[in-house]
Amino acid sequence: MVEPVGNHYVVARPVYSEKLFDEEHEKLHRYHKTFWDHLKLYFRCSPERVKKIALGLFPVASWLPAYHFKEWILSDIVSGINTGLVSVLQGLAFALLVNVPPGYGLYAAFFSVLVYFIFGTSRHISVGPFPVLSLMVGGAVVRLVPDDFTVNGTLVNISRIDEERVIVAASVTFLAGILQLLMGILQFGFVVIYLSQSLISGFTTAAAIHVVISQLKFMFQLTVPGFNKPFGIIYTLESVFSQITKTNIADLVTSLIVLLIVFVVKELNDRYKAKLPTPIPIELLVTVLAALISYFAKFEEKFNVAVVGKLEEGFQAPVAPDISVFQRCIGDSISIAIVGFAVGFSVAKVYSIKHDYPLDGNQELIAFGLGNIVGGSFKGFASSTSLSRSGVQESTGGKTQIAGIISAVIVLIVIVAIGFLLEPLQKSVLASLALGNLKGMLMQFKEIGILWKKDKYDCAIWVVTFLAALFLGLDIGLAAAVAFQLLTVVIRSQIPSCTVLANVGRSDIYKNRKDYTDIYEPEGVKIFRCSSPIFFANVEFFKEKLITAVGFNPLRVLRKRNKALRKIRKMLKKGELQVTPKGLICMANHTPESDEELDNNRIEELDQPTDLTDLPIHIDWSTDLPPTISVPRVDIHSIVLDFSAVSFLDVSAMRVLQKILKEFVRIDIDIYIVGTHEGFLDKLERSAFFDEEIKPSMFFLTIHDAVLHILKKETSHFLTPNFLCSLQEKGSNNHCIISTSRGLRSREHKVGLLVPAAALHSLWEMRSPKAAHKSCKAR
Repeated sequence: MVEPVGNHYVVARPVYSEKLFDEEHEKLHRYHKTFWDHLKLYFRCSPERVKKIALGLFPVASWLPAYHFKEWILSDIVSGINTGLVSVLQGLAFALLVNVPPGYGLYAAFFSVLVYFIFGTSRHISVGPFPVLSLMVGGAVVRLVPDDFTVNGTLVNISRIDEERVIVAASVTFLAGILQLLMGILQFGFVVIYLSQSLISGFTTAAAIHVVISQLKFMFQLTVPGFNKPFGIIYTLESVFSQITKTNIADLVTSLIVLLIVFVVKELNDRYKAKLPTPIPIELLVTVLAALISYFAKFEEKFNVAVVGKLEEGFQAPVAPDISVFQRCIGDSISIAIVGFAVGFSVAKVYSIKHDYPLDGNQELIAFGLGNIVGGSFKGFASSTSLSRSGVQESTGGKTQIAGIISAVIVLIVIVAIGFLLEPLQKSVLASLALGNLKGMLMQFKEIGILWKKDKYDCAIWVVTFLAALFLGLDIGLAAAVAFQLLTVVIRSQIPSCTVLANVGRSDIYKNRKDYTDIYEPEGVKIFRCSSPIFFANVEFFKEKLITAVGFNPLRVLRKRNKALRKIRKMLKKGELQVTPKGLICMANHTPESDEELDNNRIEELDQPTDLTDLPIHIDWSTDLPPTISVPRVDIHSIVLDFSAVSFLDVSAMRVLQKILKEFVRIDIDIYIVGTHEGFLDKLERSAFFDEEIKPSMFFLTIHDAVLHILKKETSHFLTPNFLCSLQEKGSNNHCIISTSRGLRSREHKVGLLVPAAALHSLWEMRSPKAAHKSCKAR
């Protein structure tokens, strides 16, 4: 019963153990489905399930019939045109990162959009080339087809190298697509949860630095070989600076001017985006202007600048991937598949939350996978999504993937009709455009300070990921970053937060005793909380912290007591001890014996419960023993273990926990475990955790239930039977009234736990052995 009293509440209910609560409230024993039950359910067939699977596999069939043509079509057309122009320029620019001719970037920007339109679940992302993925594909391309590529020991010309690199890029993309498709079919969409936001941020920032370094050779127009190996970025910088005197000044000046213009206009777009009807298409304007100037000023002839050159008109026939490339690039493809999905899904999730529609991670994997398979078949390279390009599509009014189809039409027009207009465009301009899209990634350096204030572990993940990806390469760096991230999880769970709790404000609230001054600790009771699952890696830490909290090692105390009993029996047999009404009296000087003699090679017997049945007197270990016998003093009688944050125990932890609990029980300390989650006791019973010493009755609902049970049990030691009977005659019903402002109290019609309020308060206030002694003396 709960009675609200102003801003307080009064609760009247019995003290519950887990077993008593389940019996009184008739707990149901539910049937938990097995793996085979889930498997049967997954493969069952019905018309409704077939329809659901079909609509899930082809999301376009669910949203296209509901398309609001009149309201949305104009917005999608405007958005698609703007996005298409950006896709063309980014496709050309990011092809340089892959080390293939720029025209192949248009294929990557076209086919992936068509596939995503049918299979994707996000309405706002723009699918296509992404600089990080392009750089990762380019690393595999350069490793397999270096600048000094030979066939049968003979150097080949540039065109042959380009052809080989296109095949390698397409094959790596095809394999990455297969991996993504398989992960989607096998429902592995959850893999993205292992890439935290800190890891993705540090990784993409390092990738942005790699992009900057890789574009230096186009800005300076230098011949720099690819170094796709650990510390390759250092070798690249060394190669660039060793040739710095060969810089083409025209390319360098053009790059710097374009970079300056792009950065300034993008900053204006960000600052005045609320006032601008649409962002200024600076990439398009710069590209058109640079191509015109290069063509009419004849830059290629006068200054020997590197230009895009001839672009293939139309599409090339699809090609089969090179199987030999699969064997040598499996690691690259795995990294590309995971990073591509992680980046694409994280961007899609931003817009799904903003516009309130669901996303299916597994279907996204299928969509990206099929897009890469089709793109790789037509000599494109890996695609995902770009935050800047998706931002253009969403901010210019895009409502659905109809805008994506319009953008693909723009790319198609460039491929089949007007691609020749871009032939005089300098590669240095494309490099600058690629760098102009990295501002958001490079600004992620600011997250270091923010993460340091919020969470040191996340900050460490960011820094380690950044350094690993920067110096070891993106593929090895990603693997190292994931390993380090999982290591931090292990460290955090291996060293859990363990605290000693105390009652705050004489209510039912228990907090860390170090955080409050108005605390109450029942004498002889320790309340210990572990805020982590307990498993093989941290169970010893848990044991050490528990021993530190109670102030003694129960196994050591148990062994000392058993050794003392052996000594007492031996002294009684020799007549050196005499039993009197006041206890044991030493009658003669006893010759000290070493622990080794007492053990008598039977150390395992010392770990057994103390056996007092054959002694003529009951031994109270808290009183003074004969001077020749020394046993550690134990000042507590009960331990409450708060397991409300312990989500699971493994077998190793169960064994250690069972052992430590038995050690406490064998030295006459009562153990209570509270707050366990659903199914915890069932698992312990299945694991044969309980026996004659450890029983299910030690489990209670809450800390307060356990504490009240302890107070009732301990108070009964000094209340007389006649007094208890008189309380029972008054109609006590084993209820306790709790007030959050005034602590425990009893009323005449409901006697708290068969104990008068004065007795309860005296127990709360007995916070030291000295206070306990005075209290007993007063009685």
